[in-house]
Amino acid sequence: MSNICRFRHLLYNPIVGINKSMGEPMKSILSTVLISMFCGFWVMALAQNRPDATIPQGENLQVPEGWEVRFDNVTDDFLIGAHPDSADIYFVNMTPGWHITSGPAAIYYHPANTASGNYNINSEIHFFDPGERNREAYGLFIGGTNLKNENQEYLYFLIRNTGEFLIKKRTGEETEVIQNWTKSNSILIYDNQEVSSVLNVLSLEVADDEVTFIINDKEVAKIDTHNHNTNGVFGLRVNHSINLHISDLRMKDNN
Repeated sequence: MSNICRFRHLLYNPIVGINKSMGEPMKSILSTVLISMFCGFWVMALAQNRPDATIPQGENLQVPEGWEVRFDNVTDDFLIGAHPDSADIYFVNMTPGWHITSGPAAIYYHPANTASGNYNINSEIHFFDPGERNREAYGLFIGGTNLKNENQEYLYFLIRNTGEFLIKKRTGEETEVIQNWTKSNSILIYDNQEVSSVLNVLSLEVADDEVTFIINDKEVAKIDTHNHNTNGVFGLRVNHSINLHISDLRMKDNN
C-alpha cells in the first residue's frame, strides 16, 4: 500500500478537531474509517489511470496518450508517430496492447504504471522477423525513478534473438551489469520466416528481499534487492530497430 496510506498521524489531528465532544475511542474509530476510505479511493483512482491493454489510450492505431519515451541519448530528436513511412519510431495503440517499431534504444512507459513492495509484472511480447539484427534486445524495466532527469534510475531485464537474457541497472548515464548475457532454453527465438512472430512472456516477481526473473513461466535468475531500488515506474525497454507487439503489460500487487 502507498506511503500516503501509512501517514495516519498526519491526518489524525484535523479529524479529531471535527468534534471536541467525541470520546477518544470514537475519534480513533472515525480516524481509521476516514483514512481507510481515503486510501481506498486513492488506490482505485491510481488503478483506473493505469493503461489497460484491452482499451486504447486515445484512438486505436494512434500514438497512445499519456505515454512517455526516453532515449538513451537525450539529445536524440526523433519523430514518434502513427505512420511508419514517415515516423522514426512507430508507436501506436493496437488492441489488445501496443505496437512498437523502434529507432534508437529507449524506454517506453506510462507514469501511472507504478509498483512498490511485493508485486508481479507480467508481459506478452511478440517479436517479429529481425533480419540480421539478432543481437538487439527488448524487455522490461522496474524501479524507475527520475525518468525525465539526469539522475534517472531503473533495473532492466532483456532478451534477444540469440536465446540470451541480460539483467542491468541504469543510474544516470551509467549502466551496471547485474547478470551478463546468459543462454536460456526458455527463450523462443524467431527462426522461421513462415510465421509472423514469436511470443515470449516475460515476468518479474518482487517478494521481500528478492527479484525473480521469469521467461515463459520458467525462472531464469534471482537477485537480492539490497542494492537495487524496485519501487517506482515499470515499463518497456526496446533497443535499436526492433519490431514488437506488446499484447499485455500489467502489475499484480502482492502486498
